[in-house]
Amino acid sequence: MDGRRARGERRRQAILEATLRVIERDGVSGVSHRSVAREAGVPTTSTTYYFASLDDLLIATLTWSADKLADDISGLIVKLVDAPDSGVGEITQRLADLVGVHRGRTMAEYELYLLAARRPELKSAARRWLDLITEAARPYNTDPVAFRGFLAALDGLLMQGLIADEPPSVSDLEPVVSYLIRPQEHLDRLRGGTMGA
Repeated sequence: MDGRRARGERRRQAILEATLRVIERDGVSGVSHRSVAREAGVPTTSTTYYFASLDDLLIATLTWSADKLADDISGLIVKLVDAPDSGVGEITQRLADLVGVHRGRTMAEYELYLLAARRPELKSAARRWLDLITEAARPYNTDPVAFRGFLAALDGLLMQGLIADEPPSVSDLEPVVSYLIRPQEHLDRLRGGTMGA
């Protein structure tokens, strides 16, 4: 029974990964049970067995994607709290990767994420990654408003990076991420530079 359950979970995950690849290539409008099954290399009956409707498939894909992103970002936030200098570097590298080498997948995830604005049934799945990251950071978070601002800024950086002609590099992103993490240091430096001028 455990072997069958494990095989079933692997097949379900393969379908979710295939859904993101279809969205990356064709957009959300390209998602159908048939297109996802073809991409996953499984019979169409497999996609309908695990996900009765396309909404079920999209919600599951968005939830799975949100869980993976939250795990990734939560780990970086813990490093940021424990070792701010290396944490800035790791977050900056991750952002550069998301809009560079993983650009297609990030676009697919954002397309799915933004679909929730029009489809109420997707909203809780779209908010999931923020809820998970906020919960993971709670033990370290002394200023919830600043933390929300930080997450909103990361979203903005990713969106800007996706629509840029050339994806931003680590050196482009590092000063912005550094500012978001230590705004007071930057303000003090600016004031010192202005006063010294």
